[in-house]
Amino acid sequence: MSPDETGWKVAAHLEWLWAFATPDTTVYAILPGCGFEEATSVLGADYAGVLMRDGWAPYRRFSHAVFQTCLAHLLRRSRALERDHGDHIWAPRVQARLRQALAVRDRHAAGTMSAHGVAVARGHLVNRFNELIEEVGSSRTAQIFAAHLAIEFPGVFTFLLDPTIDATNWRAEQALRPAVVTRKVCGGNRTWRGARTQAVLASVLQTLHLRHEDPLAVLTELLRAPSSTVPLALAQPIE
Repeated sequence: MSPDETGWKVAAHLEWLWAFATPDTTVYAILPGCGFEEATSVLGADYAGVLMRDGWAPYRRFSHAVFQTCLAHLLRRSRALERDHGDHIWAPRVQARLRQALAVRDRHAAGTMSAHGVAVARGHLVNRFNELIEEVGSSRTAQIFAAHLAIEFPGVFTFLLDPTIDATNWRAEQALRPAVVTRKVCGGNRTWRGARTQAVLASVLQTLHLRHEDPLAVLTELLRAPSSTVPLALAQPIE
């Protein structure tokens, strides 16, 4: 599960649009905040699946979840540290370790590295990355980033334990892109009723797209149903 959020307007007030994305399902929610309580209104406080987090602190409160930290966010921060703060030694080393982990994933996906080889490589990466965090220099900005890495450390290399786990939260970011375009065009929703309607319709249409289902057929089925129903195309995730 990959969650992400962005600003949204309802009745000219700043609210939040959330996207919760998996390979075959996307759920949108427009909510009055961007904290743990809003996230639990969709996932539930006892969510125990894999949670791709981008560094936003509320996600860490899902105590039953298995975490994977978004490597793309870490790479962007380390590049900014190098570019904007002149850290040409430690920041590139952080980037090198993260890219090495991605290379291990790609080699396994290509069939050129065994599962045992991935496990060995992951062990080395964990040890070296831990040492790297402790070797940060005297720069205050670098130390702040190192502290962030220490917090995220348990979830940095989870994707090397299970090849089905994404290394970044790209699914949620991709899910938010059409909404961001919509926000630029129309600005948001005039009422909360409109916001809820948009979230439901967007969830249905995006999920149907991911499952390669005909949206017209499913919407027709819903409109013709004599009572509330869940179409088979949306009844359960695809295995």
